[in-house]
Amino acid sequence: MEENQEPIETGDEFSYELKIPEERIGALIGTDGETKKQIEEQAGCQLDISKEGDVTVTGNDGIKLYTVREIVKAVGRGFNPDIALLLLKPDYTLELIELKDIAGKSKNTMLRLKGRIIGKGGKSREEIERLTNTYISVYGKTVGIIGEVSWTALARQAVGMLLDGSMHRTVYRFLEKKKKEMMFG
Repeated sequence: MEENQEPIETGDEFSYELKIPEERIGALIGTDGETKKQIEEQAGCQLDISKEGDVTVTGNDGIKLYTVREIVKAVGRGFNPDIALLLLKPDYTLELIELKDIAGKSKNTMLRLKGRIIGKGGKSREEIERLTNTYISVYGKTVGIIGEVSWTALARQAVGMLLDGSMHRTVYRFLEKKKKEMMFG
């Protein structure tokens, strides 16, 4: 997924250009364009989406534009648009972990790493989500995490532990301990 990291400024407007996988275009647009319209209305911006997956986000509020760029990225990385829209809330963030940086070019290693994060029947992913109040998407060669900043950092740490080979039970115990510390001090 290529993107223009810097906003392009034209007068009072800014724009970002991103590319999302073609199979995620439908999710970004939604039934009868509802999702696209919802993003545009809630963030006060304009989305132009091509059939090839090129997305241009345009508006005059640079901060909201950055947030919409993150929403588009999240949908492109497999998140349900309703979950991606949580990024409009203050203190919510998107973290992306590139599995190809760890797995290299090995498809077997990539599948093994994705399997460790997802777990049998999705149990591992669900348990990390439950213990960190986050949402996790394993899509393509990335792991995406959406949640409040502190919880997202904790979920990223847990995913990192799994990728480094820690046992699932060890990761869950670590998360339970950290969750208690974060909630009760």
